[in-house]
Amino acid sequence: MRVAGLAAHKSVERLCQQVSEFQPDWAIIGCDSVSVPSSAVGRRTRWYQGFDPLEALIRDSQISTVVCAMVGAAGLPATWAAVDAGKRVALANKESLVVAGSLIMKRAAETGACLIPVDSEHSAVFQCLQSGRRDQMRRVILTASGGPFRGWTRQQMLSVTPEMALKHPTWSMGPKITVDSATMMNKALEIIEARWLFNLRPEEIAVTIHPQSLIHSLVEFADGSVISQFSPPDMRLPIQYALLFPDRLPGPARQTDWTQRHTLELIPPDLDAFPALRLGFEAAEKGGTCGAALNAANEIAVERFLAGNLSFPSITHIVQDILNHHKFDAQPSMSQLFAIDRWAREEASRWKL
Repeated sequence: MRVAGLAAHKSVERLCQQVSEFQPDWAIIGCDSVSVPSSAVGRRTRWYQGFDPLEALIRDSQISTVVCAMVGAAGLPATWAAVDAGKRVALANKESLVVAGSLIMKRAAETGACLIPVDSEHSAVFQCLQSGRRDQMRRVILTASGGPFRGWTRQQMLSVTPEMALKHPTWSMGPKITVDSATMMNKALEIIEARWLFNLRPEEIAVTIHPQSLIHSLVEFADGSVISQFSPPDMRLPIQYALLFPDRLPGPARQTDWTQRHTLELIPPDLDAFPALRLGFEAAEKGGTCGAALNAANEIAVERFLAGNLSFPSITHIVQDILNHHKFDAQPSMSQLFAIDRWAREEASRWKL
């Protein structure tokens, strides 16, 4: 493999380190207020300011695989360009399917694009499905760690601060996805992603709390057999799997230590304490513009919570309110989805208790 291009929003120092190591043909800094260091200019890598060139660069015939790992709906244009061009897409940007799953999967079928999930749960489902045909599957069970507030009541969560929400018990992630894990909105987004990625009905999706984060998801087949994907929590494994599929090679991911005792718990989720899960099932059931409204409202609500001007339980209050009041369309165009995204962000920014 060779890295053809790299893009980042404003993590310029990290990007420069990667450019120095991998010497790609091009690199992009998306944020207009962040400058490309003069020390990085003049080497073999072409630098671009702003994301405008990204879609054309992705479509280059020499690029075979695109890793889409941006946070939030900002990743949708890159995912769409890769799918539209018939690439293999290693998808770590679940919001692309949350917002536009029906359009993306339809286009992938037309162009021959191959979407391989990088999210640990969906990678696990993808791997489990190698053990049986899709028409033999009864349901998918997504696992969740439960986040830092597993076992808390809704009343207890009134006192949650951003510092508390950012202390995830298992994974080391960025602030947005860490808060999503604390509200379990991340699992709601994964429910919607799974619905489109694996062509599931909502009743074919279940969620179970698994604090040890060793079982990453399970697939139950028609005969009652349940296949799971088990490994220590290490994102390098699903990333490598997506890049090398169908091959499996030795890699840097942590291995299971079978000399140690392992306890595995599977606990039903508390839908009253974590209402985000209900919203995920609702959006998966209705489809259309629901995913775009839910995701946009959540992105703004999390920003407001991290800024200290919104309570933790209010994150899901905002999302539910905007989901209930947006102008629903069962078969939206891409332009309609972007319009709903903008509307929901504006509403979430103005929303008050």
